[in-house]
Amino acid sequence: MCITGGVDAAGTPLRPAILWMDARGAAESERTAELNQQHPILDWSGGSDAAEWLLPKAMWLKTHDPDAYRSAARIVEAVDYLTFRLTGRWVGSQMNAVCKYNYDALAGRFPTELYDALGMDDLIPKLPDEIIAVGGVAGTLTPGAAADLGITDTAIVAVGGIDAHVSLLACGGNVDGLVSIVSGTSSAIVTEVDKPTTSNEVWGPYPNALTHNKWLVEGGQVTSGSVLKWTGESIMGVPRDELHALIEQATAVDPASHGLRALDYFMGNRTPHRDARLRGAVVGLTLGTTKAELYRAMVEAVACGTRSVINSFERSGVPCTRLVFSGGIERNSLWQQVTIDVLGRPAELVIGENLTLRACAVIAATAAGIVPSLRAGSRLFAPRVRLLEPDLKRTAVYEQTFGDYQRLTAALRPIMCDAADGNAGPVGGGPLRVVK
Repeated sequence: MCITGGVDAAGTPLRPAILWMDARGAAESERTAELNQQHPILDWSGGSDAAEWLLPKAMWLKTHDPDAYRSAARIVEAVDYLTFRLTGRWVGSQMNAVCKYNYDALAGRFPTELYDALGMDDLIPKLPDEIIAVGGVAGTLTPGAAADLGITDTAIVAVGGIDAHVSLLACGGNVDGLVSIVSGTSSAIVTEVDKPTTSNEVWGPYPNALTHNKWLVEGGQVTSGSVLKWTGESIMGVPRDELHALIEQATAVDPASHGLRALDYFMGNRTPHRDARLRGAVVGLTLGTTKAELYRAMVEAVACGTRSVINSFERSGVPCTRLVFSGGIERNSLWQQVTIDVLGRPAELVIGENLTLRACAVIAATAAGIVPSLRAGSRLFAPRVRLLEPDLKRTAVYEQTFGDYQRLTAALRPIMCDAADGNAGPVGGGPLRVVK
């Protein structure tokens, strides 16, 4: 999770951190895309850095809050900051470094040439002093941290990683063709492959991000469960403890008859479009549209976004033979079934387990020497799952829905981008407001 912040030498924050889904670094992201031909390391991020990542955020900070950037002894991610608070050492996770700020894990170095070309040559001293692989030892718990946590014995601190990405360690079963889909506020869709694939429709492939000699491929949706929360709770005003009734009503709606089409890009698109300027939309509304119909249309939009990512993986040569869903989607039966129906294929749903926490147990066991490797540890922490099967009649209906989703994206994309760039006409919206 890329929550980027600047701190002084003692680790005291100098300004509010920038949330992972904050897309204020979109223009900086586009600058990285312009350097792809000169800096092949960008091939490992799909041709450019996303606005969500540390490097574009640091570039934005240097331009828009130069005093804070100059004063910061460190510009780090949340995991780096927590590791410092626990150990007193600035140690970075190799996963985060490779996936979020272009660390070259094969050569074991920061991409100084890329940073120089972007005017960010002064960033490296602000990053963690040492990069260690997931499952390595960051250090021992400081006495102060131990006292705060109520720990009396000497404890080591293991190097973790990005919450959704490490879920691959806790899926159990066959890992060939495994795709972990962690669907909560956002959806992170991750897998590992033996050989790199180059595509601008995915994030990655990242070398040695999780497993040695493997390449991690990432895709996802910036907003998924958050779209459903916005629709049900914020717009419709349905209290959270009454959402089950809305979900039941939406489940009863015929997907072939409600006449609505929606887009899920409320905070931009991660993949396959890789465009922070895309926005959400609904078409087909009438004065007779019901809450249940609108809620179902938004669920269908989120499901279409997930299918877009899986399709982009397969177009890129990434096998997707075993899909494992986890996260907040477990608490929404409509979201589960519509997603499987839109995908038109079965998938596993993790029951009552947080895969990230189980993965943390694998990582801790590896760092402590209880198991010889992450892979060995992962075999001990397989979760309970149940199989989700598609309704083939509805899958046929959703072929049209998905086609409309793609056509609507293509039709509205120029308007969305103009509005985000501040180029909309007199009846359009203005530029997005950025708050420091």
